[in-house]
Amino acid sequence: MPNTQGNPRALLVVVALFVALPFVCRPVSTQERAERTIEEIKVEAVKRAQTGMYPMIGLDPADVEEAFASVKTRDKDEWAAAFMQVADRYMAEGKKLEKSDPVRANADFVRAWRVYSFGRWPIPSSPKKKESYVKAIEAFLAHAKFWDPPLEVVRIPFEGSEIIGYLRLPKNAPGPVPMVIAVNGLDSRKEDLSESFGAILPYGIGFLAVDGPGTGQCPIKASPTADRLLSRVIDYLQGRPEVDKTRIAFHGVSWGAYWGTKMSVVEHDRLKAVSVQSPPTDTFFTRKFLTESLLGNREYLFDQVPALEAIFDDVNSVDDIAAVFEKMSLAKQGILGKPTTPMLVIAGVKDTQVPISDIYELMNSGDIPKEAWINPSGGHLGRQVKVWPDPLIFRRILLPWIARNLEVPPLPEPEKKAGD
Repeated sequence: MPNTQGNPRALLVVVALFVALPFVCRPVSTQERAERTIEEIKVEAVKRAQTGMYPMIGLDPADVEEAFASVKTRDKDEWAAAFMQVADRYMAEGKKLEKSDPVRANADFVRAWRVYSFGRWPIPSSPKKKESYVKAIEAFLAHAKFWDPPLEVVRIPFEGSEIIGYLRLPKNAPGPVPMVIAVNGLDSRKEDLSESFGAILPYGIGFLAVDGPGTGQCPIKASPTADRLLSRVIDYLQGRPEVDKTRIAFHGVSWGAYWGTKMSVVEHDRLKAVSVQSPPTDTFFTRKFLTESLLGNREYLFDQVPALEAIFDDVNSVDDIAAVFEKMSLAKQGILGKPTTPMLVIAGVKDTQVPISDIYELMNSGDIPKEAWINPSGGHLGRQVKVWPDPLIFRRILLPWIARNLEVPPLPEPEKKAGD
């Protein structure tokens, strides 16, 4: 049984064959498919901030409520301006305290970054939301200046432009180190992944976080051939003398998991392991799932379909998405069934954003057994309110698996104090 860092409930099942279950799309009424109103968004967002659920992880409910006091409609610029007003205060205070009280300054920068990020959420689709995104990056980098070991902003030449990534290496590494390439989902960003993946450094593993195709600062949109950008990232890492070229892993969440699944095949020879959370592969890309599950999806806070439109070129309607989705299916591309790297697949049976049938289809494909952590009560990415929140899945399930597959010893168990 793989190491699960002392958690008896964390089960990694080595899977040679999954019984594929058909995905059933329940008929959904027009009312159920409607997006949340602004008042519904406010209530749900504050609730998620209070429980630490995505996309409100790390946000102070008081900050969210303060910003919402200035939000009366779903106008994108009104939304962004309200959150920027709150974040600007923390950013100004952080700059003021940067030299005299670096601990408080760093806390201010973190708070500013998270509030700015929600100001541009889910995508920077208006002038003010774009401004909030720029400010979010500025605040994040101000926060990252306090990190030890440091964060390096890398710029990788790519097709007349550049891939911007965040790289961190473990401190005092004795030689070339194993690395993880981390790729975000539809509305998360490389900044979020960099914050999370700092927890892998004590294992002696470094990471490089980049925005996936069509998101963040990525120079190209999503397409059936956009994985070439991620192959270029591997090229870059293999050219770094600090990196062990034989021990490079890949981790992706949601849309990043889509790319991870594809990379486990197309870069089979250069990646040592791939972990993916809720990867869309086949049924996800059907018009039926798009119209009956993604439109007005309530697991997603709001505007999932507009966010999907934004990751592609020349996609401006549900019909446009349906057309491009036909080409994105990994089954139709002939990817499923080909030899893969060792894989960990994390998912939730109750996920309404990626059908569990896509997970089963992936588990059934390829040439070697995969490992799976499937939460029967979990939603997207396997998360479950209070029981399996994102950070717990990350620490207890994901990091030990990556370490084991990169042939790195597990972290020592913390010493128990008297009375524990």
